[in-house]
Amino acid sequence: MNLNIGITLNETITDAVVDQLIEFDPSLAERSREDIPRTCTSNRILAAVGAITSLPVFLKIKDFVDRNLLEQSDPSLLNRGMFVPLYRDTEQVYIAVANPWDPTGEDTFSQQFPDLEVTKILAPVAEITQVIETVSRTTGPSQSDLDAIEVEDSDDEITDFNVTEKHEEPLAQLVAKIVSDGVKNRASDIHIKCDKERVHYSYRIDGDMGNKYEIPMKLKDRIDAFLLNLMGLPPEERAKRPGISGRFTVNYLRRSIDMRFERHRTYRGYHVTMRILDKSHFEAKLGVGSLAFESATLFELEKVMAIPAGIIVMSGPTGSGKSTTLNAMLRELNRPEDNILTLENPVEDEIQGVLHCDIRPNEFNPMIASFMRSDPDIILMGEVRDLDSAELAIEAAITGHKVLTTIHCPRASQIIERFEQLGIERWKVAQTLKAACAQRLIKLLCPYCKIKKPGLTEREIRKFNLGEEWRDTLVYQRNNDGCSECGGRGYLGRTALLEIIPITPEWSDQLSKGAISPYELELAVRKEGVLPSLRQSGLRIVKEGRSDLEALRKIIDMSATD
Repeated sequence: MNLNIGITLNETITDAVVDQLIEFDPSLAERSREDIPRTCTSNRILAAVGAITSLPVFLKIKDFVDRNLLEQSDPSLLNRGMFVPLYRDTEQVYIAVANPWDPTGEDTFSQQFPDLEVTKILAPVAEITQVIETVSRTTGPSQSDLDAIEVEDSDDEITDFNVTEKHEEPLAQLVAKIVSDGVKNRASDIHIKCDKERVHYSYRIDGDMGNKYEIPMKLKDRIDAFLLNLMGLPPEERAKRPGISGRFTVNYLRRSIDMRFERHRTYRGYHVTMRILDKSHFEAKLGVGSLAFESATLFELEKVMAIPAGIIVMSGPTGSGKSTTLNAMLRELNRPEDNILTLENPVEDEIQGVLHCDIRPNEFNPMIASFMRSDPDIILMGEVRDLDSAELAIEAAITGHKVLTTIHCPRASQIIERFEQLGIERWKVAQTLKAACAQRLIKLLCPYCKIKKPGLTEREIRKFNLGEEWRDTLVYQRNNDGCSECGGRGYLGRTALLEIIPITPEWSDQLSKGAISPYELELAVRKEGVLPSLRQSGLRIVKEGRSDLEALRKIIDMSATD
């Protein structure tokens, strides 16, 4: 049984943790024991571990770390035992551990400070890793090392690329630094681009592209071949196809991180995009963290998820977190009695108990018949992008399946029209669609350096179609200089905004008959005043001081009013 807290525990301890979870919440006893950890957050599971070991649990430890004590420690040892020192006084040394049954941390500091008592505090793996990251740095090769690389040399095949260890080969060390810095800075993507006279890489962090870092021009082909080699592809593949898709895995501080790879030819060379699929610092669970939607929206989502058959569609631009939300929904729906299958290209987040199918190009049609004969109860389709995928979603729903999928369109109400554009009749969409959703990710202000603003100006009120009450509403805005906590960006992290249009039997009937248009349906839902729009949810977050209008206007059309 996987407890999903980043450490491996034996069966006896796991059973004890499950018993403690049931004691916390007796309603969990109605579920199977294997299913219980899937329904609980990692923090709740960690609290259960703390309860059975009588150890206090600290969910945030970064601000309690004694930097001098930390810098005297060996990062590789901290990483191996997954522990960090916190504080030392005249009688005790306090350490944070991820696994209370691992004696490495206690033994280490008992030997280092034989006259002091070692006191353990339980903390999440992700928190401990973040502290270790501050003293474990992957440095790039020197310029002289890069200059000395012979471009005609060939690389040996790399089977397990560790980006936090020292590599003798400068090119390997350069790639290790590029990737490790991306993971450490919580980047979503790494871009490598070729211009006329230079090659450079940059990171996308919280939705924004950052600074460009140059790579010697002569290494343009070598670094390209190196990345292909990580996926087991020969350099010759570059000449065979205009675009190359794949993935590889890196080892970062003792954890495996998937990298999704996309490469296409450009006029000056190539453009590589590597998506960092690192879920260690993010838990996709509805109602928690970045998926803490409005209570009315979350309740309506839970209602449509309870409907036995039909389609739930999530819309939004690329990078708006649609797949993350669908995977969180899939975790809620995951039950031992249901057969859940997914069709994805590529698979981004594996869920225990769910059968994931990675669909390669030109494989969709041949897979459909086999897929439907596999007796699924719930189907997740990565994206509806053409008539074939749209028909599969509709036919699966008509035949009694629950379908979750995504589609690209700006507004939730336009989902129906998008299906029609792909060739699906309006009545079929209306009869099978249970919820049309739209999602965006909004950047959050850095809580350490955000700036107070007593109210908005007349120009801002008119520009964003806001009420006069905003003139005296206390808001916050980004600090353009940023701070060390946010890396000078002024923003730190993102959260999701979600709007939902439920398609009730009454609305479905009117849509089928053409008595109401999708946009009129959206207006009717807004008129009821129960379910907030993206704009309303965004303005709520601005009022709470968590984001600003500058971040909101970049993801939502603020010229419209609700």
